Amino acid sequence: MYIKRLQMLNYRNYKSLNITLGKNVNVFMGDNAQGKTNILEAIYYCAFSKSHRTSKDRDLINWNSDSAYISLLVGKDRLDKNIDINILKDGKKAIKINKIKVSKIGELFGNFNVVMFSPEDLKIIKDSPGIRRKFIDMELCQLNPKYYYNLVQYNKILNERNVILKNRNLDKEILDIYDIQLANYGHHIVIDRINYINKLNFYGKDVHREISSGKENIEFRYISTIKELENIKVNFYETLKKNRKKDIEKGITSIGPHRDDFIVLINDIDTKSFGSQGQQRSAVLTMKFSSLKIIKEITSEYPVLLLDDVLSELDFNRKRYILSTIGEIQTIITCTGIEDITNYLDNTSRLFKVKDGEILN
Repeated sequence: MYIKRLQMLNYRNYKSLNITLGKNVNVFMGDNAQGKTNILEAIYYCAFSKSHRTSKDRDLINWNSDSAYISLLVGKDRLDKNIDINILKDGKKAIKINKIKVSKIGELFGNFNVVMFSPEDLKIIKDSPGIRRKFIDMELCQLNPKYYYNLVQYNKILNERNVILKNRNLDKEILDIYDIQLANYGHHIVIDRINYINKLNFYGKDVHREISSGKENIEFRYISTIKELENIKVNFYETLKKNRKKDIEKGITSIGPHRDDFIVLINDIDTKSFGSQGQQRSAVLTMKFSSLKIIKEITSEYPVLLLDDVLSELDFNRKRYILSTIGEIQTIITCTGIEDITNYLDNTSRLFKVKDGEILN
């Protein structure tokens, strides 16, 4: 899988852009605040219908325009995909795949897969469980349409259950119906997440050993609020019933996949609490490159790899690992200079110079 062409109109600081990308390494070089990351953001948007930087779509539209447009031509082994997205200021968006309108966001997932690595990804290790849940949910959504469906249904039922919990005239029979549905959708979510964590462990073991020159072992461990995971559906439902009194008092559902987390251990030490910043970067790098391998396993094609200004922050071993393992993968890199990567570029690589929202020849 690789991007053949990217077009943008009135996206961020780009009035118009139409570029052809190479199948291997593409480098966008320029000073800060020139628009390099905007290109990666637009590509990411075509995979997920959302930005990795903002939750407000109107932020993506050039300030003197009423809409923005992105078009991505994706080369695939079986059938090329043309993804067209119009973003309007009122929050609406129109998505077409090969000129056929997409009615639901879930229909977009899986048509184009990406893995993005940016400095902000350290938050996956350092910040709240919600950031880690978002990481695993996004990865699974682009791999499994059923996961996205189960997640949407679960969150809908969860919100309705929380409304009922806040109601003083509580109908416990209705609450029981919601608990059955939560357990039904929730157990699928937990099973898929645990399977994904197992795959991270399978691939991450070798990736991390190479990054750390054999000095470190990494382990990903799923932490569920459902304590008994042998029969998740039944145990989730029974625990919801046990916790009803507490949930009613607090007006919120206290257990379920919406409260779950995963931890990252390096040499059996919790990386979030006790890992150095170097170890935390290594852990994220391991997660991202393991995700590449998982997507390849499931889809038979590597996704596009987006590296947003991360090479300058990595030491020699981490940088060497990235640049020596991207041979089969279309990689799009942003940087302020190419001194550190010139040895890894060849005649198939493409270099784009970015200034003030324009690509210079």
